[in-house]
Amino acid sequence: MKLCINEATCMNNSTLKKDLELAEKNGYDYIELRIDMLRNYLKTAPLTDLADFFNSHNLKPAGYNSIENINFTTQEEWEKIETDLLFACEAKRFIGGETIVVVPTIKSGMTYSESEIFEDSVKVLSKMSQIVKPYDMKIAFEPIGSEDCCVRSLSEGMKIIEAVDEANVGLVIDAFNLYLFEGWKDIDCLKRIPVEKIFCYHIDDSDDLPLNILDHCHRLFPSNGVIPLQEITRILKDIGYAGICSLELFNPSYWSLDPEEVFEVGAKKTKVYL
Repeated sequence: MKLCINEATCMNNSTLKKDLELAEKNGYDYIELRIDMLRNYLKTAPLTDLADFFNSHNLKPAGYNSIENINFTTQEEWEKIETDLLFACEAKRFIGGETIVVVPTIKSGMTYSESEIFEDSVKVLSKMSQIVKPYDMKIAFEPIGSEDCCVRSLSEGMKIIEAVDEANVGLVIDAFNLYLFEGWKDIDCLKRIPVEKIFCYHIDDSDDLPLNILDHCHRLFPSNGVIPLQEITRILKDIGYAGICSLELFNPSYWSLDPEEVFEVGAKKTKVYL
């Protein structure tokens, strides 16, 4: 697997320019670019400057993260999603990065049936697939196990991907997001996912708290928590996954640290699993 970092890890105490410098310095192979941080970067520098950086350094872009709440959208919401898709595709033309992470809708009190969620997810992902296909871009769908998310489990996500049946639509395996659904009770489900449908592995650990209390602020560096990361990673290796292993944390306590420390510790903690 390739060492990668997601910009969310220092999103409130760093910039894209600083993230690039620190990722290169600490031996990361790839970086997942946040769409909002990329837009901020482009307020003061062109994409060609970013292309020059990637062309002259080991570090490369893995893709773009993330487009959220993709289900049951209004016309206005869908237009924003399409704008973000095309923005990422245009960036790829200059700097590379083959994957866009998309996230199902999270909303309290949703009353959609299982069949309605399935049908809408298939419809939306199929539309996204066609939009990005001319750019040779992939769509990585990320189930989130929290109770307010409409697609929670890995098995449910795989059923949706199978129904979409497009080569450029696959899954994100996010250790924390999937831990939120029954604490990885069915970890062997990973063995049933075709490796070619795994586009990204997000590695993150978790505080030892009840699942109904856990939130993204409780994400921890790998090996600092209770998620069975060793077993998850071993299964991914056994089925032949050799893509990115990307550190993605949203912990406010890490945002209060010097980003140089976060990048250094993150690299050391993640390399153990490569």
